Amino acid sequence: MADRIRVGVVGAHAERGWGRAIHLPALAASQDDYEITAVAGTSPESARAAAEVWGARHAFADARELMAHPEVDLVTIAVQLPQRDGLVDAAIAAGKHVYSEWPLALDAETAERFRTSAEAAGVRAAVGLQSRHHPMVRYLRDLLAEDAVGEVLSTSLTYSLAAPEVWSQRYTALFDHTKGVNHVAVVGGHSLDMYRSIVGDFAELSASLTTRIRTVTLQETGEEIEVTSPDQIVVAGLLESGAAASAHFMTGGPRGDGFRVEVHGRAGRLVLRSTDDSLVGPEFVLTRAEANGGPVDTLALPDRYRPAAAGVPSPVGNVHQVYADLARAIRTGESFGPDFGAAVRTHRVLDAIKRSAETGLRQRLG
Repeated sequence: MADRIRVGVVGAHAERGWGRAIHLPALAASQDDYEITAVAGTSPESARAAAEVWGARHAFADARELMAHPEVDLVTIAVQLPQRDGLVDAAIAAGKHVYSEWPLALDAETAERFRTSAEAAGVRAAVGLQSRHHPMVRYLRDLLAEDAVGEVLSTSLTYSLAAPEVWSQRYTALFDHTKGVNHVAVVGGHSLDMYRSIVGDFAELSASLTTRIRTVTLQETGEEIEVTSPDQIVVAGLLESGAAASAHFMTGGPRGDGFRVEVHGRAGRLVLRSTDDSLVGPEFVLTRAEANGGPVDTLALPDRYRPAAAGVPSPVGNVHQVYADLARAIRTGESFGPDFGAAVRTHRVLDAIKRSAETGLRQRLG
């Protein structure tokens, strides 16, 4: 492998998309570790246009040609799950390291197969669950590890997101419960991975799912389509620590209020609150209340948590951290996260939520 890790990006676009908005600047801030050498698009023309913007020497209309190229060490798969059929398997089979966007798969069983294949091939595999790297999230996680509020008695997570009733056709998969990119997978997956990175894993849970907004209109045609994916997700259970835990995801309506994570301990309470309803790029405010009616203090972020990529939006900084950890793992063999193992664990939680909602039964994890 060259001194810098050579990256091929599947799903690169010259003008739009998560890859263009987030991966490109994150990789640009990682030039000591990475070099973008190849891109793959949906046609030769789109690939050439993307290559010019991304600064890549090679452009492909076939993602598998990119994966086979000798000047690619790491394949970033930045296309949505419904368009990703076979790409993770193909990258691993080509002996390339992989960075796959979330969701990794439709279910935990498939994610586990990917993890096992990557380990057998000796490649490192990262997944786009980058919210756990938000500086305020890491700070809160460390405060709990340091017993800042004593023994944790209970925790809660709420997230509310505004949603229009008129959508572009590009987002129709969001409203189909079979496609794997609905609110359970995307909103639930990102949020629960972040939450569990702070408070620990669920030992058991019960869940309810319901769809309250049952139709949406397509902007381009005016067609009204049926919504089959849940927009209200309610989870309650116990953590492995024994603490009670709950999560409620609310999407739809004219206005959302973003994230609120509360941790109640014997010696006080910590509250992490976002200042907007962004799912993957919010800014957070962290407060601590002491026991027995003490004051509520706003906690400033210590300098040691400042992101390595300074002056970039939160999601870019979080993705940059995933790339930095992945580069270190590729070079040293160290463990890192979020890897495919983290993806498997999050998919297991999502699968348990769906089983509980379908059966009405409490699900045990672990």
